[in-house]
Amino acid sequence: MHIAVIEDERRLATLLRRVLTEERHVVDVAYDGPSGLDLAASGTYDLIVLDLMLPGMDGIEICRRLRAARIETPVLMLTARGAVEDRVAGLNVGADDYLIKPFAMEELLARVAALLRRRGRGLEGGQTLQVGDLSLDLVRHEAQRAGRVIELTAKEFALLEFLMRHPGQVLTRTQIVDHVWRYDFDALSNVVDIYIHYLRDKIDRGFPNPLIKTVRGVGYRIEA
Repeated sequence: MHIAVIEDERRLATLLRRVLTEERHVVDVAYDGPSGLDLAASGTYDLIVLDLMLPGMDGIEICRRLRAARIETPVLMLTARGAVEDRVAGLNVGADDYLIKPFAMEELLARVAALLRRRGRGLEGGQTLQVGDLSLDLVRHEAQRAGRVIELTAKEFALLEFLMRHPGQVLTRTQIVDHVWRYDFDALSNVVDIYIHYLRDKIDRGFPNPLIKTVRGVGYRIEA
């Protein structure tokens, strides 16, 4: 799944990203309130892990604005505060669950899994992205083209999901590395091209109309 982590403690944010990535999620991170709101408001996430105390704008206000904008992405709120009124305030503005720092990563993963299962049931069998005759079921973690199931690795799935969330839009190699691998671009200068080749071999080979297009000198896009 695609998860946004909004946490200003960089060591904790890095740990959360690593742990969630190991669970095969795609994770984006913001370190302050305004950039976190911009990230979450894109509406492309399956879950938001949101710290209560953030510079620029706190988690309560972020959650309130998301719900006012009718963005119903589940929110797991983190806080160092243990007071009942703080937990109630978060839940009253639309947070779905609450976790008090310090917490065990096992508990965080259990709460994340519970919220994602709940979201999956709410989507009645699958949230699906569609480009032409290619579909991507984000709950079943399954890709199909023209009714044929396509086996993908976790990274291939994450790359295809990122492309399909932005149909027709040219995505640069830097954008792809930042969202799919979350590492320094220079260290992965050709990994995007390699994985695009893998995807084309699985998705486009044998079809007269390739979906993944190269924009020379810029990056890639997917369109029917």
